[in-house]
Amino acid sequence: MEIIDLPGYTQEEKLQIALRYLVQRQSEANGLREEQCTLTPEALQSIVANYTREAGVRQFEREIGRVMRNVALRIAEGKQQQVRIDISDLDAILGAEKFEHELALHTDLPGVATGLAWTPVGGDILFIEATRINGSGRLILTGQLGDVMKESAQAALTLVKARASDLNIPLALFDGVDVHMHVPAGAIPKDGPSAGVAMFIALASLFTNRPVRHDVAMTGEISLRGLVLPVGGIKEKILAAQRAGIQTVLLPARNQKDLRDVPEATRMAMQFVLLETADDAMQAALHQTANPMQAAGFELV
Repeated sequence: MEIIDLPGYTQEEKLQIALRYLVQRQSEANGLREEQCTLTPEALQSIVANYTREAGVRQFEREIGRVMRNVALRIAEGKQQQVRIDISDLDAILGAEKFEHELALHTDLPGVATGLAWTPVGGDILFIEATRINGSGRLILTGQLGDVMKESAQAALTLVKARASDLNIPLALFDGVDVHMHVPAGAIPKDGPSAGVAMFIALASLFTNRPVRHDVAMTGEISLRGLVLPVGGIKEKILAAQRAGIQTVLLPARNQKDLRDVPEATRMAMQFVLLETADDAMQAALHQTANPMQAAGFELV
């Protein structure tokens, strides 16, 4: 027996499947002629993004079927003969949106970096938050992180300390403080090496007091030598960044070959920075000047 791994469909692929197959099949299954019900592409995109979260299209087709049955009922009651369904009509038919998607944060506070994650149902963005408090030098990690992600955080903090002189960080900043790193959505387990670069940037931002650009997201594993190592799920992560309004994505240089799997329209609309070392990540992600606000703590709004 051989196991074959099949990646999930992207949102754009699901939309095309619906336009070419699913809408017609559900229309016929519910006794509707093609001209009696029109589902706009915008409505279909909203169903994909806000009412389903899956690798395939089974639940997507079910939701389309619910819309078709609602339309068939209206026509059978004689209320309408032709129905056009747009985004504004979905709430009355399908109810409130079931899922929310993270959007890029517009913040100029140090210690917050935007990472990219892969999930079985597509990519997503995640925020790495770091702050320092009076303590005994501990690294506190919260957000239900797995062992690999905890090790990435430890490596990122060690790298920042080892390169303190190069980053113009006074060694006194590490004395008598605990570093708390948190990844929101604490109810969701998270693991994997992809957040190493984002964790390093969040800590470097915190201790240099230089904010991270809010239009930049990043992925990649970090080593103690400051090298950026390749990771997986590049296509899904880039599409997630685009949905969140990210303009620039930082990728390991060794993942350049994976860009050919990204739709051409997305490649043309976004900017990609290929990273060899942690210095490349800092140059691309951090503002050049320090924030006048203190980096000892922050609150997301």
